[in-house]
Amino acid sequence: MIWDAFSLSLAPLVDWRLVAALGALTLVLLGWGLSRRASGIWWRALMLGLVLAALANPSLIAERRDPKPDVAVLAIDESQSQKIGERSKRRDEAIESLRKTLAGYRDLEVREVKVHGAKAGRRAASDEGGTRMMTTLAEALADVPKRRLAGVVAVTDGQVHDGADAIARGGLPAPFHVLLTGERGEADRRLTVDRVPAFGMVGKTVRVDVTVRDEAAVDNEPVAIEIRRDGKPLRVVQVPVNTEQGIDVLLEHGGQTVIELLATPGPRELTTVNNRAVIAVNGVRDRLRVLLVSGSPHAGERTWRDLLKADPSVDLVHFTILRPPEKQDGTPIRELSLIAFPIRELFELKLEEFDLIIFDRYRRRGVLPRAYLNNIVEYVRNGGALLEASGPTFATRLSLARTPLGQILPAAPTGMVVERGYRPRLTEIGRRHPVTADLLGAGDADNEPGWGRWFRQIDALPERGATVMTGVEGRPLVILDRVGKGRVAHILSDHMWLWSRGYEGGGPQAEMLRRTSHWLMREPELEENDLKANVSGNMIEIIRRSLEESFEDITITLPDDSEVVVTPIPDGPGRASVTYESDQLGLHRLSDGDLDRLVAVGALNPVEFADVRTTAAVLSEVTSATGGGVHWLSDGGVPGVRRVREGRNAAGHDWVGLVANGDYVVTGLRTVPLLPGLVLLLLVSTVAMVTWRREGN
Repeated sequence: MIWDAFSLSLAPLVDWRLVAALGALTLVLLGWGLSRRASGIWWRALMLGLVLAALANPSLIAERRDPKPDVAVLAIDESQSQKIGERSKRRDEAIESLRKTLAGYRDLEVREVKVHGAKAGRRAASDEGGTRMMTTLAEALADVPKRRLAGVVAVTDGQVHDGADAIARGGLPAPFHVLLTGERGEADRRLTVDRVPAFGMVGKTVRVDVTVRDEAAVDNEPVAIEIRRDGKPLRVVQVPVNTEQGIDVLLEHGGQTVIELLATPGPRELTTVNNRAVIAVNGVRDRLRVLLVSGSPHAGERTWRDLLKADPSVDLVHFTILRPPEKQDGTPIRELSLIAFPIRELFELKLEEFDLIIFDRYRRRGVLPRAYLNNIVEYVRNGGALLEASGPTFATRLSLARTPLGQILPAAPTGMVVERGYRPRLTEIGRRHPVTADLLGAGDADNEPGWGRWFRQIDALPERGATVMTGVEGRPLVILDRVGKGRVAHILSDHMWLWSRGYEGGGPQAEMLRRTSHWLMREPELEENDLKANVSGNMIEIIRRSLEESFEDITITLPDDSEVVVTPIPDGPGRASVTYESDQLGLHRLSDGDLDRLVAVGALNPVEFADVRTTAAVLSEVTSATGGGVHWLSDGGVPGVRRVREGRNAAGHDWVGLVANGDYVVTGLRTVPLLPGLVLLLLVSTVAMVTWRREGN
């Protein structure tokens, strides 16, 4: 058996303090003897030394060592930015060359770690963190003892987004070398978003601060940026290059608005992916302004007022017109109303400020001239909202249908008022429309709903719109319609208040009116023809709402411009959904041929593409702290590899060094006493006899 190493071990037979005391006594006697020139003093000292050595019990330990190979790591950057130019080719050639070179070292174990970036479902690159090479290396080296790590060779473009974290954690215990795959002096145009608000008020603009950065362009040179809102072109603006610039965008609706900014390509481009920035801003409404105009007082008037006043987000203006202005009965003017009816202010000057106008049992009294009613028609066509709750006068010559409002009302009166008990029922369209779908107590198509009865309905012929609820003998009761950019809701009864009073069990009056008013004001969650998407991780849940019974396939355009077609599966009245698992981060476009939608998986603007220029600056601190080096593959090919001792220089002009640690595991031990009892006895006896003989002479 071959033993690899030897060492001396002491195991005293008595306490060390006693051995030390005897040693000190021996030195004193030796000194005294030398001073007196005593004969045989050296033999006496030798004998005492042997006794002390015997008490120390020295042993020789022989070790059997099993050498362990060092570990060298190849960190291979496979992020999206490596696909630019010749980077992938240089990377693959460098890895192949390093594999062949390192295979020649028998005392070296080579591990390859692939670092992915900007790809959904990968831990190596989070949606916000970009390419996290140091994090990936830390996970890969978790089971490698520090004394066995020979070094790390990273083949990358240098765009690593957690390099500084390694220094904060104390760095690596071995040299970290970087082989850069790109070219020196690269330039690229990129659009960055400096500041953007998380939300904004509907109907107002939000300011987005952006900068177009381009090393190859002259400072302040104008660059065209195309602005798209929710996938539709909006306008083109000119901004100076390398200078921060603010851009104003109007929020037209509540919910999320996706804003795209696309800068024209520069003179030297590595990729045009980072010429685009995507921003998501949530539109929130300020206090909703509602104008409620009531006719003669009735039992349901208070219901409307209480419902609207109970909502803290509603700013209500309510007028009740009790009598026509031409009526003369001697009543003093100051007693006709608490305040003067500001007709001109409401219906001419400030009409556009209201989000919703409600006429409750209103009839023509000559209070509102035709010009003001024409203003309401234009207000609706330009995006406003009107709700008409008709009473019996709607069937008479005083009906609003005989005014300019008849142009936008979805039903025309027949002149008949039906007064008998009935239960409102949902139509087939009503069961699919989000305003009335799933109302509590609605029942199914074959059974009556569990709601209380109403006792009056104004008969009318529907001319347009969607009839979502019917009354007596299937006559239209609630009709919803779109007029130009605006919306109109028509309720052909004044008995909805019976539900709020709990008559015969009541009904979902508050919920229905809430949904109706929110639909009129274009709240996104109540769109009857809509395409939505919810994102959780890399899973996209696509929801399609439609009044039609069938649903078209949906085409998903991925961030790399490839397309995937999915089929939504009906899962409720007027609703179908499908879930898609994406393997890419960024903006996804959804389309079924009729509707388009934008949705982002992960970060809207992945850090991976924020700057794709090859650089040594990011990892320079890591290489300097660990004694590694930086090499450009475009300069002179793949550097050579040398094994170096710890503490020696580990990088050169054309080579990288891997530390030879010489680690081992002890697999066997053998202990051999240096002074066995018999040998010690012979030695002491011999020295004693020699000493006695010398002194005897």
